[in-house]
Amino acid sequence: MATTPGYDRKRLHRKRLQEAGAGTPAEGGAALSEEQQGADRAGGERGTISVTDAVKQFEGGVLAVDHVSFRAAPGEFVSIVGPSGCGKSTLLRLIAGLIPLSAGTISVNGLEVTEPRQDVALMFQRPTLLPWRTALQNALLPPKLGHRLDEAAERQAYELLDLVGLTGFEHTYPRHLSGGMQQRVALARLLMVGVDVLLLDEPFAAVDQLTRERLNLELLRVHERTSATALLVTHNIQEAILLADRVIVMTPRPGRVADVIKVPFERPRAQETVAEPGFQELVLRAYRGLQVPVSHEAEDLRAGEAEDVRAVSDA
Repeated sequence: MATTPGYDRKRLHRKRLQEAGAGTPAEGGAALSEEQQGADRAGGERGTISVTDAVKQFEGGVLAVDHVSFRAAPGEFVSIVGPSGCGKSTLLRLIAGLIPLSAGTISVNGLEVTEPRQDVALMFQRPTLLPWRTALQNALLPPKLGHRLDEAAERQAYELLDLVGLTGFEHTYPRHLSGGMQQRVALARLLMVGVDVLLLDEPFAAVDQLTRERLNLELLRVHERTSATALLVTHNIQEAILLADRVIVMTPRPGRVADVIKVPFERPRAQETVAEPGFQELVLRAYRGLQVPVSHEAEDLRAGEAEDVRAVSDA
């Protein structure tokens, strides 16, 4: 079916907003269609992510993601850890609808992903702040782009900047902020989208270790306050375990699920959680998943997760 020029422009606009971490904002968050709002009312699927036998093969024959299946429940924090080139970031872009699947299905908030989504927010490795805008003005970018900029949005932006520890820096330009502070502005901007699903693509990879640890604690606090479903891609196994309820370990390319680790530590968590008995055992278990081929046991686990997804979908 041929698309109209207006439809193409609309899709391009959505994609650009998502790539800026801005979504398509409305009052208090993303501008969801009636159909998407209906998924919340009728099916109670808000905040869910379902990935079933997802395959992504790029032109030239590069197989990046190979039959990956998992499900994230509302409010759950899931980390994806794996070596470079295993398809972790590709998987996030598939979930956001920025690139198409080669096979399989992905659903967010109970609706199948077929195009760039308005109801997810994606944060990249670099803050991508507008240098001519202050921290507050950058945080207000989602409602501004959505033509919903008002006093309520400004109050929310101040509150979110306070939540991420930037009180007193609201009117500071990015060039006068440290790398960690810039990432906090980007996180506040992400939260201004107001959606139930957050996709985080190694958001703290570009900062030093001490700053990264502080930002991890900020992210824990933000997740506790917002109860959004979060999907984090990272190379840092300790970070993945500290933040998540479950850790999905992926194999080298083509990316497959090698292991799914349930993290037993209670929330709220602190940096001292890494000293808990059993934490290093989980780290070693994740390392084993990164370094060895998928075992029969892991294949059975992956098949079981796929069956769980199908059962939920059929329910």
